[in-house]
Amino acid sequence: MVHQTDTVTPMRDQEPAPLGAERRLSTKEAAELLGVKPETVYAYVSRGQLSSRRVSGGRGSTFDAREVEALARRNRRESAGGSGSGAELSVRTRITLIENDRYFFRGVDAVDLATRHTYEEVAEWLWTGRMLPGRTFTAPAASVAVARRAVEALPEHAAPTDRLRVATIAAATTDPLRFDLSEEAVLGTARTLIPTLVDALPPAGHHRRDEGPLAHRLWSRLSVRKDPDEASLRALDAALALLADHDLAASTLAVRVAASARAHPYAAVSAGLGVIEGPLHGAASGLAHRLLWDVLEQGDAAPVIAGELRAGRRLPGLGHRLYPGEDPRARALFALLEQIPSAEPALLAARDIVETTARHAPLHANVDLALAVLTASCGMDPTAGETIFAVARTAGWIAHALEEYGERPLRMRPSGLYTGPKPPQPLPE
Repeated sequence: MVHQTDTVTPMRDQEPAPLGAERRLSTKEAAELLGVKPETVYAYVSRGQLSSRRVSGGRGSTFDAREVEALARRNRRESAGGSGSGAELSVRTRITLIENDRYFFRGVDAVDLATRHTYEEVAEWLWTGRMLPGRTFTAPAASVAVARRAVEALPEHAAPTDRLRVATIAAATTDPLRFDLSEEAVLGTARTLIPTLVDALPPAGHHRRDEGPLAHRLWSRLSVRKDPDEASLRALDAALALLADHDLAASTLAVRVAASARAHPYAAVSAGLGVIEGPLHGAASGLAHRLLWDVLEQGDAAPVIAGELRAGRRLPGLGHRLYPGEDPRARALFALLEQIPSAEPALLAARDIVETTARHAPLHANVDLALAVLTASCGMDPTAGETIFAVARTAGWIAHALEEYGERPLRMRPSGLYTGPKPPQPLPE
């Protein structure tokens, strides 16, 4: 996921730097060198691909010319399909397409799918290309029992991904057929693993639901509210479906690497869970939740944002490298949240965050901020968004693992571009 690191605005062209000094570029110059719009330069800063420096006494920012030139070279290599060294990786896939601020699951608009079908139905579509109305997933009692005992043995402060990884490994030990990588066997694993992960989680309050649609069961693990309204449940279910896949995100690439080595589905999912924990990926919604909560407590986004930037922290929930415009997942989830009366304060706080940062950086809200509104307004812990993200994305991981099992084994093996000392070097003394 993408986060804001600096509020930057276009500035006038700079005077030439003194001889021997570090060469700095204005936002306009950096954009021209990269062949992108100024807004995209802001997105590169948000992703940590570029660093920026405030202009003394001014409102603009400048960029290290060497960093910009190096990024431009990388972008050109990606556009050309790589240099042939294996350093750049392109993967054929029939699962998800992202273009023109929209994304599609097997050619069908993913937002339409997520807002008209349940998470389980969308998962089946990702896996098989067939729509099965009314599809529900059931977890084997033995698998849930082992996974639940493993999760309960963890310290109380264990993170969501810790619990999910342990539950995945525990469930694998109960499945003697996990090494069967045929399509039917992997589909069977997928239909039982996802509900096992949900059912293994401890309840958020004094209630735990172990039957019915997946979103209903997950709700009892995330929210202290026992009886959710239909609009809240629908928003949670849609969030799961919207997040089911997003092309080759870092965690998905890890899953495909594992599947390329013919790791079984449980191991492939575990690889994805290991990557998703990063603050630039699945954990980003928790950071957005805390930011949103600070704004709700203070009643104004301006001092909160100023404090975050002064401390050198990134602003989560804003911008996305794949969407120059609006994140379609955020737009769809916000529309559903507007139907929940209790979500109004959090929605207003999110709007305040976006409008405050938009004074200098034209970035839209991304799905992390929308998830933060969902979790903050539905009685959920700040880490709930990470759980939603991980459970949701498991469907996409299985789809990519299935696709990778049909490819040549070990094809996900790029060649290293060695930049160390030229051999032969003498033995160290």
